[in-house]
Amino acid sequence: MRVTVVGAGVIGLSCAVRLLEAGHEVSVIGRERTTGTTSAVAGGFWFPYLAEPRERVTAWAAETFLELARLAREEPEAGVRMVHGTQHNPGTDLWWAAPLTDLTVGEGRAEFTVPIAEMPVYLPWLERKVIEAGGSITTGTVDDLESLDADVVVNATGLGARELVGDTSLYPVQGQIVILEPGATEEWLEAEGEEPSYVFPRGRDTVVGGTSVPHAWDQSPDPRTAERILADATAAMPEIANVEVRGHKVGLRPARSSVRLEREGRVVHCYGHGGAGVTLSWGCATEVAALVK
Repeated sequence: MRVTVVGAGVIGLSCAVRLLEAGHEVSVIGRERTTGTTSAVAGGFWFPYLAEPRERVTAWAAETFLELARLAREEPEAGVRMVHGTQHNPGTDLWWAAPLTDLTVGEGRAEFTVPIAEMPVYLPWLERKVIEAGGSITTGTVDDLESLDADVVVNATGLGARELVGDTSLYPVQGQIVILEPGATEEWLEAEGEEPSYVFPRGRDTVVGGTSVPHAWDQSPDPRTAERILADATAAMPEIANVEVRGHKVGLRPARSSVRLEREGRVVHCYGHGGAGVTLSWGCATEVAALVK
């Protein structure tokens, strides 16, 4: 079938790859490309943050873990690496942990290895996969899904779905990060406090965060928040002290009470992944392809 995917972030591109693999004719329309998408600001860390319902998220996250781990082994050009690290205060209900192969839990901490996707590398790699498989990617604005000339339309517009389909249950959760030079650490760290604090080492940089502010639309980095982010992260991981700062970014996570993944007529909706777009991407893409079929 002729399928148009609206949205060129990690969800839209992953869906396009799976649809092309299934033999469909696929075109992607994105308001932005790679660096302009919300996905570009993501730390790329596998963890189902701000995503429900749990039973569906568990399956999507597990499938994605396996695919990202495969990419780390077999396609290093994708920019995905398996990285060991520590999560402080993980809680007692590790419902998301099924795909982990080396989980150890101690008092107040859990250690395990997860995939981390370097988004400035991973997103262009996904675009290449779409093009190489015969798909197309264009930049443009879509105001009406029904007006598109396609047999099936996939709505992967993230926060844009709030206006596009009138879904007022969708809201932003603002996240600010600081980008450091690479090489300060080889392990990731998450230390939950009043604000989320994390350090994610990637091949070409180190991502330090963060914030989680619901219903905040501002995408301008706040200098005082950046100071707090670095102070909290440095207290938990002293080795990042005095590492050169490369930049500051703010992204808006597309959150709602549950991920919307369903077919409505000739439209398949796939949005509302909260802070878990990368984490759920391949599992959701497989389900989208099944709904299109």
